[in-house]
Amino acid sequence: MILVFGGTTEGRVAAKVLDESGASYWYSTRGDLQDIQLAHGQHVIGAMEVPEMVTFCHEHDIRLIVDAAHPFAVNLHRNVVNLAGQIGVPIIRYDRIFPHHDEDIVWCRDYDEAIAQLKAQGVHRLLALTGVNTITKLRDYWQVHDCWFRILNRDESLTGAQKAGFPVDRLVYYEKDDTSALIERLKPQAMITKESGLSGGFSEKVDAARQAGIKVFVVERPEYPTADGVTVHHVNGPHGLRRMVEKLLPEFYPLHSGLTTGTCATAAAIAATTRMKTGETTPSVPVILPNGETIEVEVIYGDGYAAVFKQAGDDPDVTNGIEIRASVEPSNKFEIHGGDGVGKFTVPGFDFPPGESAINKAPRQMMLDNIKENVSITISVPQGAEIARRTFNPRLGIEGGISIIGVTGIVKPFSEEAFISSIRKCMQVAKASGSDRVVINSGGKSERFVKAQYPDLPQQAFVEYGNYIGETLSIANELDIKNITMGVMLGKAVKLAAGNLDTHSRHTTMDKDFVMSMLHEADIDIDISDLTLARELWERIPHEKLQNFATVVISHCNRYCAPLLPNGNLTILLITDNGTIFKQQ
Repeated sequence: MILVFGGTTEGRVAAKVLDESGASYWYSTRGDLQDIQLAHGQHVIGAMEVPEMVTFCHEHDIRLIVDAAHPFAVNLHRNVVNLAGQIGVPIIRYDRIFPHHDEDIVWCRDYDEAIAQLKAQGVHRLLALTGVNTITKLRDYWQVHDCWFRILNRDESLTGAQKAGFPVDRLVYYEKDDTSALIERLKPQAMITKESGLSGGFSEKVDAARQAGIKVFVVERPEYPTADGVTVHHVNGPHGLRRMVEKLLPEFYPLHSGLTTGTCATAAAIAATTRMKTGETTPSVPVILPNGETIEVEVIYGDGYAAVFKQAGDDPDVTNGIEIRASVEPSNKFEIHGGDGVGKFTVPGFDFPPGESAINKAPRQMMLDNIKENVSITISVPQGAEIARRTFNPRLGIEGGISIIGVTGIVKPFSEEAFISSIRKCMQVAKASGSDRVVINSGGKSERFVKAQYPDLPQQAFVEYGNYIGETLSIANELDIKNITMGVMLGKAVKLAAGNLDTHSRHTTMDKDFVMSMLHEADIDIDISDLTLARELWERIPHEKLQNFATVVISHCNRYCAPLLPNGNLTILLITDNGTIFKQQ
């Protein structure tokens, strides 16, 4: 069993990551202010001291702790480390992503140093964004200088400020003004905030101060405590959290995640670049994923190259175990080439034109983001040409080897049974939320676009179906959910329109003959013989015919979906890559 200390954005994400397993866990918060729905977790509310924590962990057979608390929750972190030492379990510290320490910011070790720096630099008007609990820590400053504190607009925060003796007329609240508006209205000389990380809005606060031309003072985050005999594993994102749980508690997830070919190529390129520059050959390298988090990837070295053996986890993948190499040379610009075993695009419609190496846009950007200097990188896959014959590449128009791909950098496998079980639980939560409509989406991108259509629905009303459209609608019918909106993007929609209620690429591919028949039905005459990806249609179809085509696609999708919801109302929204939404007309 796992115990999560949450109450933060990271805690919410940690719960979502653990819910993917279908296994139970505990989620602990000091109070009940965080609105969180747990699909498989149990919420325990109330601050616990170490003796109570120890008792709780023994009673519930806790074998792993996830500390996802706020970076400034010093006492809790200390108690968690103490707890781990007493019960002999490891800690995963789920931290935030923190920007670099820019030189135009005044960095302060603590609040005493901050006060000294403020006074030394002659700051007499200050906007404090450090939170209500820091009012007493800055007392020596605000008692003699003009100072405004921004706090949450709730009774607990107002009472805390009053108890500290802070003037009520100098309090400002989050929901009334954003940082830029506050600076414009109050005209402070400087702003002080905590090193709260990206999820704490740190960058937005600093950017607002910079745009206004005022000085920024930042109190640095405390170092995470250590203790003899206690192992702490640091992660700063959902993928790293899951991979670490899989490593420390393998049985928690029935299926384990893996790495994309893009992440493997990036790790190899990082290692090869480091060796070229410094001669250093570390057994693993840190890789920044597209979502900004960092994971460690094991690497090996050969004569003139570094390499990674691809680990696909439990996702069925013919590229599992293959060696992906990177060799690096100095250059006057940043460039990426495909070597032996990396295919080439032979038709239009991909991220790059025919003749280019089949290294997609996301992996290229990953390499650039991680290496950030002018080098010439060559990616090669010794077994690539052979392996490619067992993939869809030849059919898609990629010849000579495999593709280097991966949007997220991580392969997340799901057993059909576990994923559908999670959908069912989420649909139950959605119904229990009292919402008059449930919105189902294929993933985060489509959900983000559709949310704008339903801004008043609670978060619980949005459910991800992945590829299991038929199962999700059947569950909605079983639960007697009357109003369903389904957001779908064109790649899945053309498969669904042909009657495929499971749209995973392992089970079905785009049927171009059927797509052509839908185009004819919409009175659209274009050549799609070289069509590679369904989303290309948005660019090929004349603008004035897009609604006609969308109506035809939606009607075919509705033909197969509506019977699964005989007692309800189904609305299908067809979504383009840039977020344009088409409805049936």
